Amino acid sequence: MVVTDKDLLDVDISVVGLTSFSGPDVPFDVDVFDSSVHYIKLMNYRHHFRTIFDFEAIKKLLASQKFTFCYDALHGVAGAYARHIFVEELGADESSLLNCVPKEDFGGGHPDPSLTYAKELVERMDLGKSSSNVEPPEFGAAADGDADRNMILGKSCRSMPISAAFDVVAKNLNLKFFEVPTGRKFFGNLMDAGMCSICGEESFGTGSDHIREKDGIWAVLAWLSIIAFKNKDDLGGDKLVSVEDIVRQHWATYGCHYYTRYDYENVGAGAAKELMANLGSMQSSLSDVNKLIKEIRSDVSEVVVSDEFEYKDPVDGSVSKHQGIQYLFGDGSRLVFRLSGTGSVGATIRVYIEQYEKGSSKTGRDSQDALAPLVVALKLSKMQEYTGRSAPTVIT
Repeated sequence: MVVTDKDLLDVDISVVGLTSFSGPDVPFDVDVFDSSVHYIKLMNYRHHFRTIFDFEAIKKLLASQKFTFCYDALHGVAGAYARHIFVEELGADESSLLNCVPKEDFGGGHPDPSLTYAKELVERMDLGKSSSNVEPPEFGAAADGDADRNMILGKSCRSMPISAAFDVVAKNLNLKFFEVPTGRKFFGNLMDAGMCSICGEESFGTGSDHIREKDGIWAVLAWLSIIAFKNKDDLGGDKLVSVEDIVRQHWATYGCHYYTRYDYENVGAGAAKELMANLGSMQSSLSDVNKLIKEIRSDVSEVVVSDEFEYKDPVDGSVSKHQGIQYLFGDGSRLVFRLSGTGSVGATIRVYIEQYEKGSSKTGRDSQDALAPLVVALKLSKMQEYTGRSAPTVIT
């Protein structure tokens, strides 16, 4: 028997189950399954008394009158998972979901979980401090089109992507950690070797060793678990331990890393390479770099390390060069310049600006005020002279 296209089209992929066919040589089955069911089992998986997440604790949190929640899938694939996990499994209200119907064109929007593109979520969280009398949710999150990246928001408080804050916590807790180049393969090598269990990258990508990929829904469940744990003894009380409370407690313990990224997209490839080459040539004299920085802004700390990041994989011994030019300051702050995509059409220059401060008088300030001393990056790199750009395309 010959299997035709018509025979295969008889499979209803909306119905879970097996459909059997008689092939030309041997019979075969087509198995339709709901991947969200398997994912939920993985997230709530119990094996040898180990659990990734305590769903019962999260259910109690979402059922509390004190806690409100909002999730924006930006019309990406996360929407199908969000409804099954947050509404059907964990009991969140349907109204807590935004743009959770997957669409091929993402509803005409840009499926990037950032303050720039997740406008509806930002508006609901009232990060623009509107005059609305409607109380914003305590917790909000967004995912990109394929659900691997995420943005986490708290009421009046924003959680930024990975920064040197990770290093400070790991050192304090005496945990081994690795700084790797951009690319999941580096995390995968470490996880396969049993050397890493949680990972994060600055472009809103976090995950654990349950899979070898970024997982935006995992990140949301992780945050909900943290909030549930912090409130486990007093969900019936008057005060909720909020995202802001948790972040401020972190600042009090470890200090505050003010962090932002400027993306200059579609820059001429030649100009982008010249900018990076100039930054590279400046590294021959650290004293000259510090002199120039002090001329730009006298109140910043001195640069103690200026180099081009290079990574040697501790698992396979491979070496990755030219991973970005970095300036590390004596007070724990840093600047990083990295080139992304250098084809014939254009390139993206990414500038990472991070200011570290410790002490109650300095933490919790407006991020733009705190980062002002390190915006020397734009003058140090001669960004406008090389690119002709007076402002970045995207700020995160």
